[in-house]
Amino acid sequence: MFVDEVEVFVKAGDGGRGCVSFRREKYVPRGGPDGGDGGRGGSIVLEADEGLTTLLDFRYRRQYAARRGEHGRGSDQHGANARDLVLRVPVGTVVRERDTGLALGDLTRHAERLVVAAGGRGGRGNAAFATSTRRAPRIAEPGRPGEERRLVLELKLLADVGVVGFPNAGKSTLVSRLSAARPKIADYPFTTLVPTLGLVRLDDGRSFVIADIPGLIPGAAEGKGLGHRFLRHVERTRVLVHLLDLDPTTGRDPTADWRVIQAELAKYSPELARRPQVVAANKVDLPGVAPRLARARALARRRGLPFLPIAARPGRGLDELRAAVARLLDAAPARRPAGALG
Repeated sequence: MFVDEVEVFVKAGDGGRGCVSFRREKYVPRGGPDGGDGGRGGSIVLEADEGLTTLLDFRYRRQYAARRGEHGRGSDQHGANARDLVLRVPVGTVVRERDTGLALGDLTRHAERLVVAAGGRGGRGNAAFATSTRRAPRIAEPGRPGEERRLVLELKLLADVGVVGFPNAGKSTLVSRLSAARPKIADYPFTTLVPTLGLVRLDDGRSFVIADIPGLIPGAAEGKGLGHRFLRHVERTRVLVHLLDLDPTTGRDPTADWRVIQAELAKYSPELARRPQVVAANKVDLPGVAPRLARARALARRRGLPFLPIAARPGRGLDELRAAVARLLDAAPARRPAGALG
């Protein structure tokens, strides 16, 4: 199951209490205070793990608490600090507070860490309060409480290239032919209910990550269909492949489809709509596509966009598509630290 947004409650550990104690030994008169400090409570830490692809584990457990620090003891023994509780999340996870919406961090690199709830400081024992004028203090501090927060974890895929288009345009087929990904493919709308990532290798040894972004239909930016739940996954991409369906049996106009999808991208993020893109007209191997192909080509020419006729299933035109995408990636600014190409 692909889970890309969850709410969790995290509670860091409280600090341990300081100790009130006095040194009492047979041959040490006026031993004085020897109460130790309490230990620090454990923090809650998120760590990005490139081996994870979903937030599924957080669907079944929503509350996490770290241990408290040990209390101080006599003989100047300080309590031990509690170990931090490390929660692993997929690379590309955005963390924000649920109630305020405050963004706490964005984990975009493997092994990157983010402290989302700091452990409480341990209280000082009475030995820390001894002075030349107060030689027998009978006070100690309680440990500070650890932070607690309600968080929203939101996964945004880290892909260099996003494939957008209407359902059944052939996005999953294209990703499967360009990479080693094996998404579910069928002839009914919304076959793809989860984004699919694939690694595309170029002849010169470079590579880039491509993602099939499902759920774009009219009204997607307002949440229709799969809506903005998956529009978020295209935010980090550097280049878009806008896939048009030339199949004459669908009854749709590929140029109208382009305008609809472009409008949905603009509603969600105007900057996203201006991102470099390649227009790929799919299914050129079908009979009767010539008029639709001509209109799509004219649209791309008017917009100044690279245009490539392809047939994803038999693999026609895919080498040219890889090269065109690679050129745009070379020119596009990097949007993630771990970009594979460039």
